[in-house]
Amino acid sequence: MEDQFEHIVYSRNVIEFVTVGREFCNWLENVPEQERKLFTGTALKILPLLYLKASVLPKGENMLDDFLESFVTEEDYEFVRYQVMRKMGRFDDYLEVFTPDMQRSETPLTSTVSENMADIYQDVKNFLLNYRTAATEIMNDALVELIRQFELYWGQRLVNVLRALHQVYYSGEQLDESEENQTEENDDSIIDDDIVKEKNRDWQNDLFSSKKNNQ
Repeated sequence: MEDQFEHIVYSRNVIEFVTVGREFCNWLENVPEQERKLFTGTALKILPLLYLKASVLPKGENMLDDFLESFVTEEDYEFVRYQVMRKMGRFDDYLEVFTPDMQRSETPLTSTVSENMADIYQDVKNFLLNYRTAATEIMNDALVELIRQFELYWGQRLVNVLRALHQVYYSGEQLDESEENQTEENDDSIIDDDIVKEKNRDWQNDLFSSKKNNQ
């Protein structure tokens, strides 16, 4: 049984992605609690970290013939998309540059922060929930699928929306949301290395406990 824990799904890079992925999903599931400026500033911190952790994930091959379970429902997706859309307001739309359709279009194409965020959330959340099964074969195939989707789809979406959010945050425009009570929060409270390390330990403890319970 000890050899199972030497599988790539238990490697440091995977555990660190799981940690950051959880923070990302939890953050998006609590959008209404954040003011717009805080939300945008947080995105500019967590999105590059998510990209970095995804880019160093170890590659493997599928171990099962079965399709992975998709945990994120259409209602879950729409909840995240709608909450981000409301939070971004008039800043939700932006001109798209890096898309295959751009080469064939004679008019500018637009995209939205909210849809891209929901797309990223869907893939990351599905991976996390499959990973939590503590079944090595499922965890492995979820990792393979996550990397495939990152390379083909949500990695590009992430850098596209990051460009748009950078423009919003540093444009000098007023980001306060009208007719809402604003609460001041510390913009520097998002993930740093110490928090990542602490949450890594928590996740590894949860993971090994789940694994033992399933044996």
